[in-house]
Amino acid sequence: MPTETVVPKPAATVLLLRDDPNPPPGRAPLQVFLQRRVAGMAFAGGMTVFPGGGVDPSDRPDPARWSGPSPAQWGERLACDAEMAGALVHAAVRETFEECGVLLAGPGPSPHHEREALVAHRRTLGEVLAGAQLTLHSELLAAWSRWITPEQSPKRYDTAFFVARVPEGQEADAHTTEAVEATWWHPATALEHWERGDMQLLAPTFTSLREIAEHPDAASVLAAATQRVITPIIPMVRREGDQVVVVLPGDPGFETAEMHLTPGSPG
Repeated sequence: MPTETVVPKPAATVLLLRDDPNPPPGRAPLQVFLQRRVAGMAFAGGMTVFPGGGVDPSDRPDPARWSGPSPAQWGERLACDAEMAGALVHAAVRETFEECGVLLAGPGPSPHHEREALVAHRRTLGEVLAGAQLTLHSELLAAWSRWITPEQSPKRYDTAFFVARVPEGQEADAHTTEAVEATWWHPATALEHWERGDMQLLAPTFTSLREIAEHPDAASVLAAATQRVITPIIPMVRREGDQVVVVLPGDPGFETAEMHLTPGSPG
């Protein structure tokens, strides 16, 4: 009997960027924040990812606490409806604060004392913003890509990838129970570790790293984001002997690629 297709869960991921004031020889200043997830986690255990996660029912934008492009404008950018787009942007801001302490909101200081309550679902991001008299700054995000897990996968995500520079005066940290380590990487260095087998990356992560590695600094990435056309990417995989090879749209063999039933990933 045919298996019913799993509906993808909306998710958001943020490539958090900064410029290294003293890059090592041969490296551009651009750095991106990466987290290695706890190995025992049921989802993407041991993988190195960008901060992010699934959309929560509380991810409902408050127009009174929102600046920048509207959900309808984000929908045009992300090729989805306004309701979903607003939830994706809201989730991106919430997850970034929960997982690395960076809050894309203002104008006052971030209410770090509320972070634990937010993670524990005792408070919503809307309540945190209202309590601190802050406004979510959607203009600090720029859409980069959108990835959807293959149809035959038993666990699927429809993930919006955003890029954002760390706001002045804020620092990303590793204070999350979902990761065993989190730090800044030069994209080319991370890719070298992946190629040696020292780092585990899912297709959306290594593809995004390759793309941003073409840029020297955060400003260049953010400028490039405004020129990108966001078309949902649904990768496939094929087996070559004992190897599982990821195949992207446009790659040779994509049309005949064999689906591999592996959980997808927001990061």
